[in-house]
Amino acid sequence: MKEITIRDEFIKLGQAMKLASLVSAGSDAKMIIASGQVTVNGQPCEMRGKKLYDGDEFSYNGETVKVVSSGAKA
Repeated sequence: MKEITIRDEFIKLGQAMKLASLVSAGSDAKMIIASGQVTVNGQPCEMRGKKLYDGDEFSYNGETVKVVSSGAKA
């Protein structure tokens, strides 16, 4: 399982996909999420702006990524 580290309290799903190198552009993430190909914590998610917090996991195309907070306060 891949991990991404965030500095803030949350990261939006589209941004997280880009940070994890699952997509190359936000427009790609938008189409993929809207088509129902992404799951968040095991549930299908079609909200590009879905907020992901420390410990959340999302999956796309056989890759699962866990969100980890660096503990810094924004």
